[in-house]
Amino acid sequence: MANIKSAKKRILVNQKKAARNKAIKSKVKTMVKKVETAILAGDQVAAKANLNAAIAELEKACSKGVYHKNTVARKVSRLAKKVNKLA
Repeated sequence: MANIKSAKKRILVNQKKAARNKAIKSKVKTMVKKVETAILAGDQVAAKANLNAAIAELEKACSKGVYHKNTVARKVSRLAKKVNKLA
């Protein structure tokens, strides 16, 4: 454990940020999984609806600095490609 006050504060702040990032990443993964299950089921309507929700979550995570913009672009592109194959 740190002895210096500023180091103790950094530990607390980093724990708080890590928890926030973990929650955001978990939500993104859940949304992506919903899209993929809809794709596997062959449900095009649900897949498109879930894709829009997943894109919104990914963009939100990008704006908060959890994911890099290129990572988000890659994930969105791959999901959209899979959904468009259903059509």
